[in-house]
Amino acid sequence: MDLSRRRFLQAAVLTAAAAGATAACGGGAETSGGKDKDLTLWYWSGGLSDKVVADARKHFSSDISLKTSMVGGDFKTKLLTGLRAAQSAPDITGIKGEDIASFLPNADRFIDLKTVGADKLVPQYLSWKLKQATSQDGKLIGFPIDIGPCAMYYREDLFAKAGLPTDPAEVSSQLSTWDDYFQAGVELHKALPKTFLINNIGAVFSMIIGQGTQRFIDEDNKFIGDQDHIRAAWTTSVKPYTLGIDAKINDNTWNAAVSGGTLGTELGAAWHALDITNAAPGTKGKWRVAGLPSGPSNLGGSFLALPATCGNPEEAFKIISWILSPENQARGFTDAALFPTAPAAYKLPALTGGDPFFGGQKTIEIFGPAAEKIPSVYEAPADAAVSAPFFSELTSVEAKGKDPDAAWKDAVSQAKQIAQRQGVK
Repeated sequence: MDLSRRRFLQAAVLTAAAAGATAACGGGAETSGGKDKDLTLWYWSGGLSDKVVADARKHFSSDISLKTSMVGGDFKTKLLTGLRAAQSAPDITGIKGEDIASFLPNADRFIDLKTVGADKLVPQYLSWKLKQATSQDGKLIGFPIDIGPCAMYYREDLFAKAGLPTDPAEVSSQLSTWDDYFQAGVELHKALPKTFLINNIGAVFSMIIGQGTQRFIDEDNKFIGDQDHIRAAWTTSVKPYTLGIDAKINDNTWNAAVSGGTLGTELGAAWHALDITNAAPGTKGKWRVAGLPSGPSNLGGSFLALPATCGNPEEAFKIISWILSPENQARGFTDAALFPTAPAAYKLPALTGGDPFFGGQKTIEIFGPAAEKIPSVYEAPADAAVSAPFFSELTSVEAKGKDPDAAWKDAVSQAKQIAQRQGVK
């Protein structure tokens, strides 16, 4: 959200707090000893396992009436609207991973989950993911639903035709760096001229940024998008384009490219497996998963939070911790491809079995270790806005043939202007 909107939200909720708003978030709920017996939960389609949510309603029915709403459209905008009018805010809400940083400057608009029981559970969850929902003064405003550990999806049959390794362990080992991966792409394209290594170079840039320990803005709110770590990511990302192994897909032709063999590999998170499965059901058994070149990265993953106006925080957090227990996270993986944030889930049958779409491969052997090794990194509230010009300029390189060095200069210039408007130094 922009700065003016953020200040508006802050002022609105402060006003509600000053007025002593202690009513139920949904308003008019049955109470006992000041604690609401009706609680509301907002989430979006695919944000939680519908089966787990339904079971949560039954599990807590003797003490709490849990009313759930699957909110369509722009979830963040609707949540902000609810927060501005405290009486219509949910007691429990999802927050998408790409939005969590924008809520941290107003962490006091949410309950610090460590005050209602999360402090005892945090050792069971991935520390780097918890950090994403932790304010600079230490408040934990979100409990992690899922994550997106990334890997390289590849067509085993196309690799075989090109004389490349096909076993996931061998592919992970022999294509362990970006340069190794790009060289394999050159060999693949030479053997199969209609097959390319990647869909677009923005995907590579996103993966590399996620592998680092710094992004575009540091913890002192200073713009660092022009520094060496971003420049190196840019230079590496442009290589597939210059090598002629980039399919340059930035439109709605991706499904056809995946199903028709135009793409020999896909870089993506664990949840991307469902995208590939849905787009190319006829390729079942031909795909495999290997480690991401040059190390783990993360893409996506959301949270559950308690707005400050929640009527029964202790009971609400019991619901959160039940829904996101390792056992129920494993169910969420089966039901909705939500990769667990509790490593204990990685040993459960829902994740340890072979996946028929990937030739029976136990993909947890790739995603599990990656999940635990993803680097912890600070993501500023303005990071998404400031990073946008880099992706836009990479598209200009692909779609318009723009000189990569000129595109880099323009990306930095645009990013600095956005940073300044966002109050970044």
